[in-house]
Amino acid sequence: MNVRKKRGSGLLAFYLVAALFSVSTAGCAFVNVTLYQPALPLQEKVIEGAGPGKVLVMDISGVLTYEEEKRGGSFKEQVNLIARVKEELEKASQDNEVKALILRINTPGGTVSASDLLYHEIMQFKKKRKVKVVACFLGMATSGGYYVASAADHIVAQPTTLTGSVGTIALKFNVQGLMEKVGVEEETVKSGNKKDMWSPFRPATSEEKVIFQRIIDEYQSRFLEVVRAGRKNMTDSDLTTVEDGRVFSGTQAFRLHLVDELGYMNDAVQWAKAAAGVEKAQVIIYHRPGTYVDNIYSKSPGEALSWADRLQQGELLPQRPEPRFMYLWLP
Repeated sequence: MNVRKKRGSGLLAFYLVAALFSVSTAGCAFVNVTLYQPALPLQEKVIEGAGPGKVLVMDISGVLTYEEEKRGGSFKEQVNLIARVKEELEKASQDNEVKALILRINTPGGTVSASDLLYHEIMQFKKKRKVKVVACFLGMATSGGYYVASAADHIVAQPTTLTGSVGTIALKFNVQGLMEKVGVEEETVKSGNKKDMWSPFRPATSEEKVIFQRIIDEYQSRFLEVVRAGRKNMTDSDLTTVEDGRVFSGTQAFRLHLVDELGYMNDAVQWAKAAAGVEKAQVIIYHRPGTYVDNIYSKSPGEALSWADRLQQGELLPQRPEPRFMYLWLP
């Protein structure tokens, strides 16, 4: 009997509170406020120089993938690298004052597909606008980063740049032994005996390794074709040294004709002006409102996390059964 009274009292109190809330909010208008902020359109900013022409600096850094950047606690819409580069090239295509393009590259590379698409988009831009492109290597421009740079007419590298790693790789973990230790068994139902190729739950067979090696060889052949097309002054001896996948310092790369000049961003700017036939020009960068852009080394908005950050987060390591073919230097 006492329990029923307590329950009845509780329900009565609930209804009284609800009624008071209803009265107190009568006539009030509620507005839904979202904390999510969509990506704003790119804006142009002059970071140095003056003149009738423009030299666009476009940043290509972080790991080259289609994936959006992951930043914990951020409510801003993130634009992936591929989408941002496409957006910048389209904006530059509509501006006849853009006379040259500088690719500011600082990346260990990325997926085969993303690297190839960036290269393709830059080549299409060159064809459409008939402008010169210069790549400037900062700390690192390896593998897919060098693949993208092959679209440039001229490459400037710092003496301390790390570049090269002209090669293709596909990684996977074999966790079968670990699963056996913890008493977990994997069961797969498949339509064909190769449907689960490259599964991390079992070793790859010899036949499967041959199949994947053929794909790797095909991607590597394409990589070398891109390098040959962009580096016409490379000798067969240079290419033989380069194609085993090793990395080089900027100075070593210069000797092997992987780069055309040892220098810095200012040297890339001067080359771009000369190639465009202008003594003076505005050096510009596209950015999103609210981001810091002050000089030729400022980060571009939407830039992917550094390769080191993404490695620490485990994003570069194989986490899914399907393979990831990479133009990536991952020692």
